[in-house]
This record gives sequence, structure tokens and C-alpha cells, in this order.
Amino acid sequence: MTNDPSWDEIFTSQPSSAAAQPSAEPLTRRQLREAEGRERERPEQEPVAQGGGKPPKRGRDGGGEFRGIPKRKRRLGWLWALLTLVVLAGGAAFAAWTLFEPQVREALGWQLPIDYEGSGNGEAVNIVIADGDIGSDIANTLHDAGVTMTSQAFYDLLVAEEPTFMPGTYTLQKEMSARAALTALQDPANHVVSSALIIEGTTLPTALENLAEGTGIPLADFQAASTDLASFGLPAEAPSLEGYLFPATYEFQPGQTAHDILQRLVTETFTRLDAAGVAVADRHRVLTMAGLIQKEGGPATDFPKVARVFQNRLDIGMNLQSDATVSYGTGNGSIFTEDEERADASNPYNTYANPGLPIGPISAPGDAAIQAVLNPVDGPWLFFVLVNGETGETVFSTTAAEHNAAVKVWQQWVRDNPDWDTGG
Repeated sequence: MTNDPSWDEIFTSQPSSAAAQPSAEPLTRRQLREAEGRERERPEQEPVAQGGGKPPKRGRDGGGEFRGIPKRKRRLGWLWALLTLVVLAGGAAFAAWTLFEPQVREALGWQLPIDYEGSGNGEAVNIVIADGDIGSDIANTLHDAGVTMTSQAFYDLLVAEEPTFMPGTYTLQKEMSARAALTALQDPANHVVSSALIIEGTTLPTALENLAEGTGIPLADFQAASTDLASFGLPAEAPSLEGYLFPATYEFQPGQTAHDILQRLVTETFTRLDAAGVAVADRHRVLTMAGLIQKEGGPATDFPKVARVFQNRLDIGMNLQSDATVSYGTGNGSIFTEDEERADASNPYNTYANPGLPIGPISAPGDAAIQAVLNPVDGPWLFFVLVNGETGETVFSTTAAEHNAAVKVWQQWVRDNPDWDTGG
């Protein structure tokens, strides 16, 4: 078998018959160019296996010769280049959108909405308009609370219409249009307030009850908070909050604690004393005298004369002898006292048995009583007594004899009016 042809001879050698054939006629230049063009257009063939490897797949052409099957070379470079350009362009577009979204939207007319539609989604929310808030503050508050989509929508409406608002807490809904939010803020029904009235001359237990009733906060919370005297900034000599809760009508916002509310009333008292020119060191003395005048004085027009009576007694070392102080110390709540009560020096509020002012106020004084302490009228009086419980008429006397005569008038009026309320 040594004469058998090798694989190379089969697939690469020209047939022997072709070698024996005479050479063909010379080709013209045109024929050579055409032949060269056909050669360039012919697809490349797979390389022929050499040596003893597995022979490539073969096919037979029209002339009966075997040749390798042509395989088209894959040229994907252009695709990778295109993908690279797409990625780079996408990254550039993302960066441009991130950095210049508002400008891009404006240029393309793709503006986002800045306002909700309708009157809310039903989820209630309380917002607080503080005293001194301006339009932009309110717009930001609404947006931060989820009421409006943007602060700009509400602010634009405020600029256009220039409405006014009352400070306080308002119940609105989330996701309201700017128009709906403005309408809700102008509706008194949405103004959430709790209030309490402290009347001049009110004592501390009654004041705490009024605050609890007006705010819905348990009375026990107010009672517990009222014992933490150091936290309110009271003078060291103050035995309680008595006299330090300024009498007035108050409105309170939701979420305030009992301590918050009491502090507000104490702060109001200090504000009034400061406005009246009372030194910090003199606060307790002024309030103690004012609380006594408020409780004993009858009509406010008599306060300066009552203040003069008490000051005259203090000036000469005479006991004040106020039944109201004795009654406060015993807790009986009556304007009438017994001999044994007036003799009890263990009662620190007893101004019959103890000299000078009581240890603290016995009621909440108002501005008129404070001003009376600071500006008593001139006069020699050392006594006064109520002679008519209905009108508050009071008789001022200089001597004990004059006073005793006035006391008899008072005693007769009491006998004539047995149903008169003598409660403190």
C-alpha cells in the first residue's frame, strides 16, 4: 500500500491528468482582471487538515474534485462599537437628567404637576400656624405635613389672594389641592382649640379643675405637675403654685401636657409682673399682697384703698387680721371664721395670730390687684368691712369704734339675707 496517495495529495494536489494537459492560451488583460475579481469574491475556505488528523468535511464540486466547505468569517467588531456608543450615550443622558432635570423638562415641555386635585384623601392631619408665621412658613408647613403636593402651589395662591390666618391648630386632610387647603384654613370649624377660664380670685384647686375640664387632660395630671415647683421657676419662698397662675382666658393647642399648660400660666404671671415694673426679688411679696387684696377687696375700684389699709397696718406692726387668710389655711372656704380658728398660730396663713403677710398668696390676683399693691391711694384707714354682700359695698374706717359700728351693719345684712352664698 505504499503507493496509496496521502491526504495532502488527495485534497491539495492537482490531478495528474491536469498536469499532463498542455498549457492554455494566454489570457487577455480583461480576462485577467475578471479572474482576479472572481478570486476576491470567493469565500475563504477552512484550512485543510494536515498530517494524520481527522480529515475535514468534503464536498464534490462540479468537476469531480473534493474541496473544503466555505465558512463565512464573522465580523462583529462594528456591533461592539455600536453597543459601546449606546452605553456611553445612555450614561451621558442619565447624568444630564440627574443634573438638569428641571431645565430638560422645561425645554421639552414635560412639566410635572405641582398640585393635587380635590379636597383630600380622607386622612386627617393637624397643622399648627404659629403666631408670626408668614406665607412661606405656612406653605412649607402644609407641604411637610403631606397636605399639599408642593409648597409652591400654596404659596402662589397666597401671593395672588393675600388671605389672613388666625394662629392655632387646624384639622385638614392629606393630599388636598392648594385651593381646598386654603378654604379649610379659613373655615372656623376646622380650628381645633381647647380653652379654659381662670377668674380673678380663683384658688389653686379650682384653677386646676377648670384647666382639666377645658383641656380634657386628667385632673390628676395637673395635680401631679403642680407639685414640681422648682421646674416652674418660682421664688424659693413660694409654698405652692397658688397665686402664680395668672387669671385669664386661655386657648391651648393639642399635644400640650399639663406641665406645659401650667408653665404657660406661670410665665404669663411673670410677664405681667415684669410689665408692671416688679423686680424679680419682689415677685413673691407683691403676689402675696395682691392675692389677699383680690380676695378681700370687693369691687376693683376699692383695691387701692384696701391696699392702703394693709400697708398702714404693716407699717405700724399691726396684724392684718384677715378672715380670708384664716379660712384659706383651714380650707373651709367660708368668709366667716371661729374664735378658735383665729387663735391657731400653727396655721401659717393665719394673720390674726401671726404678724405680717401670710406665707404665700391665697388666690390668683389680676392686673388691678397687682397695680393696687404698687400704687395704693393715700389715706389713714386701718379697717374695712363689707356691709352688703350683693353690691360689694365696703366701709373703710380709721378708728376701732368706727369699724365696730360698720361691723354691726354687716351682721344685720347677713341676718336679713340668710340664703346668701358665703362660699369663698
